[in-house]
Amino acid sequence: MVTRAERFEQLRPLLFSIAYRVLGSVGEAEDAVQETWLRYDASPTEPTSTKSFLSAVVTRISIDVLRSARVRREEYVGPWFPEPLLADPYSDPERSAELADSLSMAALLLLERLSPLERAVFVLREVFGFGFGEVAAAVGRSEAACRQLAVRARRHMDAGRPRFEADRRAREELAERFFDAFREGEVDGLRALLAADVRLVGDGGGKAPQWSTHFAGAENVARLLAALVPPFLRIGGLVEPRPVNGEPGAVLRDRDGKVVGTWALDIVDGQVRTIRTVINPDKLGHVGPVADAWAVLRETTRVAAEAHPPRTDQVIRATPGTGVAEVG
Repeated sequence: MVTRAERFEQLRPLLFSIAYRVLGSVGEAEDAVQETWLRYDASPTEPTSTKSFLSAVVTRISIDVLRSARVRREEYVGPWFPEPLLADPYSDPERSAELADSLSMAALLLLERLSPLERAVFVLREVFGFGFGEVAAAVGRSEAACRQLAVRARRHMDAGRPRFEADRRAREELAERFFDAFREGEVDGLRALLAADVRLVGDGGGKAPQWSTHFAGAENVARLLAALVPPFLRIGGLVEPRPVNGEPGAVLRDRDGKVVGTWALDIVDGQVRTIRTVINPDKLGHVGPVADAWAVLRETTRVAAEAHPPRTDQVIRATPGTGVAEVG
């Protein structure tokens, strides 16, 4: 006989993956899954379909959490990004494309534009392939209402997606060239891989260094990376290429192996269009022990200044308390 706990553990990866896509938070998704277990364990009867029952419970919990989280996100300091996920615990060969597409930072940020109900319906229907009957039971709406929610959600998501996307192998090869140039601080090599209107955006949450809002354009971004990365490596920093939310990316670590931040590359039409970094320490604990990003930046800029005294056209400024690091 399979116990209730064993059935739950078999479905845990799916439940986490649903909750993470609804919430964009590893910690909140794990809490939602744990609360789902408590409700399942306390239920006096065994559902006809354990998968449908647990998926519905974790979805309802996630919707409630998302509604309260939206207020916090509106007051968030600087850009808000989902907590980085290095590996999705759930896999389904029949829906691998949908699962991979829905995990990217870009897709999760598009999901942020949807209402909690639209988001939940889209995740269950379009990503995980649940029938409308199951979706309706999960969100407490009629099947007809869920079909309308799905249409609206799909329209919003399709409108925000790029028209041309590189295939996975091409993205990986471009990312490999990018991180090679990244480590070497090759301005020309970096510039050649960046889209003309590339953006470098960071989520520090007011608790860690954060890029100034004006970092856009291939020249500006290439110069910044060339100024900061080689000295970061000279002080023992490590750039560890890793998929981040299913996209080519990297984990940056200090000399002790602690996590400084994650980088995710949004590659479209053969070029890096957006670089999204997460440096907020509150969002990195699940990746590993977290470094003091301010201390790392101070040492990096000191080494950079010793090797190449700042010029009038290239000055690095970092002010704790403001959460902003600038090159201008």
